[in-house]
This record gives sequence, structure tokens and C-alpha cells, in this order.
Amino acid sequence: MNPRHLEPYINRQFLIKIRNILRFISQTTQNLTMSTPNPNSSSSPSPSPPFDPKQPSIPISYPIKTLQELESRSYFDSFHYPFNKASVPISSSSSKLPDRRRLLVCHDMAGGYSDDKWIQGGDNVNAYSIWHWHLIDVFVYFSHDLVTLPPVCWINTAHRHGVKVLGTFITEWDEGKANCDVLLSTKESAQMYAERLAELAVDLGFDGWLINMEVELDPAQISNLKEFVDHLSSTMHSSVPGSQVLWYDSVTIDGKLNWQDQLNESNKPFFDICDGIFVNYTWKEDYPRISAAVAGDRKFDVYMGIDVFGRNTYGGGQWNANVALDVIRKNDVSAAIFAPGWVYETKQPPDFETAQNSWWGLVEKSWGILRNFSGPLPLYTNFDQGRGYHISVDGNSVSDATWCNISCQGFQPLLELADPTNSIQVTIDLKEASFSGGGNITFKGSLEKQTYFERKILQGEFLLGEDPIHFIYSVKCNGNSSLGLKLVFTSNNDEKNYVLLTSGEVNDLSSKFNKVITTREHKGFSHGWVINESAIAMNEYTLNEIHAVCYRSNSSLSDCTDCTVASPSDYYALLGHVTIKNSDYKSDFPVSSSWLVDGKYIKWTSGSNGSKTLNIKISWTLKDGKNYLSLKYNIYLVKLSKQAGGNPGTTLELVKEYLGVAQVNCFYVSDLEVPSDTSSLKFIIQVCSVDGTIQALDESPYYQLEVEGP
Repeated sequence: MNPRHLEPYINRQFLIKIRNILRFISQTTQNLTMSTPNPNSSSSPSPSPPFDPKQPSIPISYPIKTLQELESRSYFDSFHYPFNKASVPISSSSSKLPDRRRLLVCHDMAGGYSDDKWIQGGDNVNAYSIWHWHLIDVFVYFSHDLVTLPPVCWINTAHRHGVKVLGTFITEWDEGKANCDVLLSTKESAQMYAERLAELAVDLGFDGWLINMEVELDPAQISNLKEFVDHLSSTMHSSVPGSQVLWYDSVTIDGKLNWQDQLNESNKPFFDICDGIFVNYTWKEDYPRISAAVAGDRKFDVYMGIDVFGRNTYGGGQWNANVALDVIRKNDVSAAIFAPGWVYETKQPPDFETAQNSWWGLVEKSWGILRNFSGPLPLYTNFDQGRGYHISVDGNSVSDATWCNISCQGFQPLLELADPTNSIQVTIDLKEASFSGGGNITFKGSLEKQTYFERKILQGEFLLGEDPIHFIYSVKCNGNSSLGLKLVFTSNNDEKNYVLLTSGEVNDLSSKFNKVITTREHKGFSHGWVINESAIAMNEYTLNEIHAVCYRSNSSLSDCTDCTVASPSDYYALLGHVTIKNSDYKSDFPVSSSWLVDGKYIKWTSGSNGSKTLNIKISWTLKDGKNYLSLKYNIYLVKLSKQAGGNPGTTLELVKEYLGVAQVNCFYVSDLEVPSDTSSLKFIIQVCSVDGTIQALDESPYYQLEVEGP
């Protein structure tokens, strides 16, 4: 892409000077942040050695900066490599892009690798995130480093929503020209570097590359450039079905760095040997139409760029990005939104979450919702945005610290912009006690008896067979507020069937639905949470929508001990999670003894008063070598101490401490303070199934480490 906030036609020498200054600032900042000892530490970091990827440290995602690193495959020798492997595969139903106009989002924000680089999470509750995945088909992670490897957190959450993820290969400025001289020196070198890129994508679990060659090239190098693009495309396609290699509209077929702002004969030879083109964002009104004509039956592979920062983009970007989207939609080609983090970077009022929802609301109004989730069951979501003020597990709070970890983002609901005229306001609540993770959907307002309010929260295409499907969801209400789920089914002849799942009587509302099913309630959870469970058989029907339904129950009793009711019409309810699964799905956990758990890179440091500090990497695998498809692993610590006055060898087990969450079969514990009276440490790995169920702690695998003597 053109350098951030600079126009492409400014004097090149001036651009080079500015770019070098920006690069120096970016690299200096990145070196400091990469060597920061702990993302959860509030104290100022002390000076530390330059980042050495081979040395054990808090796991991070990071780019590859040189061709030598790429060629040598040194990344795979990194301590951080196993932590960077994606754990969420994209569903088979999303492996091929749909034959329609698509929306690509290119994430370019402050050089990249900020809060999102901390694989095990950080403490910035205000970290940037995206939760409007229902509008996105392809997500590109962009930086100005040579090889931008998407942070694993973006791969996991994008795949969870059926969105493809691409890395970026970029050459720019004098350094980029020197890299191209090596890369394109021979046909064999072009093929070798293409294979190195494909290997990274396959091994780390993302879906392809955006190729951005922003340098002047010798015309003699073009044949090897085409070989590089063609070989990368074919290698990716043979390794990852549905993978994508996109060309950025920059260098032309004659080697000139000349952005065309359209698909034409100057860049079409590259388009012809890959999966699409990202057109530069300074196009004119008729360029989408012209590009569609040139592309022919591949018009949806043309992604017209929109720079949200503006910079000569059609319509001006920012809050007018929808102006460009309208033109692109009219000409039925695809769109590429560049730098939607503008909302976050420029601190748009009144706050990030409100501004983010408003901006994406304009995108949705212009572009429409084109994606339906059709992945295989089970579908589980706790509505987590990947950030919060606490963490809960099965209704119990395990941490009250602020946090961020995009990998933990649950499948996101469809929530329209808040309408102040509605009697019930619907929001994602990060502060109220959650049932799972750090969020829930809150319904709050005024609701009279014999009325109800509904809001669509999920949309998809699930074809049902003869066996019933099970619905499990958690609800927390106060007073006589009640919350149910409306299921919208469609038959083969497009007949609609509306089913209400509810825990209480709804005599006044029964006529509004084809069927009302009373759920089984499971109580006894903390903070007044109640689990509702039911099954329904709708053979050859398709489940298309799920709505939350707010209504009044006949009872005035409440299990919510920490809620208050201001008046009889006040309504307050929370939806904590939803699980949909087939009747034959069983979340059987491997028994504790079937796991092999090990500790590596153990480092003790002596502290004051006999205390110690521990760094350790814990790894686990099934002894039979099989893989267990887990949602995640909760990591707990129990400190065992010698019981004063007790019999020799007896220990006292202290309270379990939540350490964090792992997405892969390893977890790094850094700077763990161990009091002097601790005899051993027990690290418990709690397995979480993809349907949201969790293994009991006393049945979970663990690793026990004896504390070293003085």
C-alpha cells in the first residue's frame, strides 16, 4: 500500500526521507515492545536485550524481516513457533469463496503487532478488535515488514466466523528493490521463496497471501515475478484447498511503479495467474465498471480499494466510506476496505465501541449482510469480544483482572445499532458478571405485561435431519423479566415455522408462534444464572435465524440475588451463552491419565525472604498420539505448602489460581512468584470442548513441580 497518510504523487525523494524516519520510529518502538518482560505488568519495563526468538519468553506473534530469515526457515526454530499455530480450522463450507461480490478487510494499524501480538493475552481492555465478521469474507493482516505473518489470534477468530485470513509479502523502497534483485534473480529463486511463503501459511494455518510489490523493476525481472506469483498460487492451491493469493495494484507488467486504480492490460497478466487483485484506492467513479468488464466472469475477484483514512480515496473514506461501497455494489464487483482501525486510531467519539458499531453499521446498510454461517454443528458462543473486565467459567468468576485476547472471541451475534426509541436496549456487556468468558448480551429497558420484544442474534443455514438438535442457553433475569429463544425454520417450499423456547408459561404469546417448547431448567449457578435445555426435531427444515425474546413471566420471584427492580415495568435480562448441537454429539473428555504432561525451560530465580520466581513452559499431548479437538484449555495453579504442625509429608492445598487460557497444547508461565513455604506447584490443564462444556478440575490432567531448595 502507499505509505500511511501520504499521497502517492508527492515527490519520491521526500517520501523516502519521511519513510526512513517512520521506519526508524517503528522499528525502535517494536524492539522495545518485543522485549517487554510482561504484557500484564503495570510497571515501566526495564531495559532488556534485543528480541531473540530462540530464547524462552512470553509468546508473541511477529513478522519476518529479511529474505535470509525466510530462506533459512529460522522461524521454525523459534521458541514462539508452536504458540503461533492456529487452533481453529476454517470450516469446509467456507473453504471456497462464494460466487458473489465480497468484502475484504485489510488491517493496517500503527505498524501492526500491538496488543494482538500477545498470544496468551494482555491486560488492555481497550485493545482494538473487530466483531462484525458477518460482513467480511477475507481478512488481510498488513504491515511494512517483508513478511507479515498474521497474529494467530486473528486467524483463530476469523476462522471461527468462516473468514479467510491472508498474510502480506511486501517489497518497498531501496531495501525492497534489493530484495527483489535477489528474489527475482532466477526462476529457481522465485520458486524457492514462493515455496517458503506457502510453507509458512500451511504450517501456521492461514489461507494465503497478498503480494505487494511497490518498487520499480527491470523489465527483465518481470518473467521471474510472474513465476513467483504463479508458483505461489499453484503451491498454495495444492496445499490448502480454497486458499487465496491476491495481487496488489502497484508495479505494472513493464516494471513501472504506477498504480492503475483499475484492472487493465497493465496489471491483468498478474491477475490472470492468481486469485484476484486489490485495486489501489484512488479510483474514479467509472473504474469499477471498467474493471468488471476487463475481468469478465471473474469480476468478483476484483477488490476495489477504499482507504478509510481518506487520502484521495473515492468518497473521502472515514464516515463516508459507504459512498464508495455504494458505487462498488452498483457495479457488482468486490470491495477491499483498507485500515478500518481509523475509528480506533483517531479516537472517534463518543467511545470506541459506539463509534465502531456506528461505522460498521454504515457498511452493513450499504453492502448488506451477504454471509450466512453454515459451519458444522456444534455451534457455541458466549458472545465474548475477546476483551473484558473479568473472566467466568460455568457461571463462576475466576479472574477480576482486565484482559484482551482476540483468540477468545466467541461467535459474534448480529446486533443492530441501538435505537433509542426501542423499549429494550440490547448491548454486549463486558462489565456485568458473565456466565462464560468476559461478556454477555444484556437486554435492559421497560416492558409492560402481555407485550414482548425480540431481536435477531444469530443467522445461518443448518439443514436438520431426522434426529433432534439440542439447544442449551444460560439466562439471568430479575423480577419477572423472562428471556426465551425464537427459532425460525424454513421448509423446502419456503414455509416459515416459528418455535419459541421458554422456561415459563407464555399464555398471552402462544398465538404468536407455531410451537412453544418449555425448556428444562438447571439452577444452582453463581450470580443467579440458570441453564435452559431443550431438543427439537424438524426433519428437512433449515434453521435460519435465532431471536432473543423478552417477555414477562407470571411469577414475580427471582433467583437473581444481586439485581434490583425499580418498577414493575423495568426489564432486565442477560443471555450468557448459546450451544446448538446434534443429539449424537458427546463431549467425552480423555481421562487425566491418558495425557502426557511435561515441563520444559524451567528457570528458578531467588527472591527475598526465601521466595522464588519461576519461568516454565508446560506442554501436554495424548499418549496415543491422537489429536483432541478442543475449544481451548483453562490453566490453573495450585500451590501446595507444608502443613505447619502436621505429619511429615502432609501438604496443604491452597486456593486454585486461574493463570490464563491456551489455544494450543502448551502454555508459558512467566515470573511466577512462589512463596517460601511452598513445597510444590500443581498446574492443572482444564480441557474445554468445542460445544462449551468443560472437564471437571479434579479429573483434568496436571503437571506437578517440586520447588527447588535454597
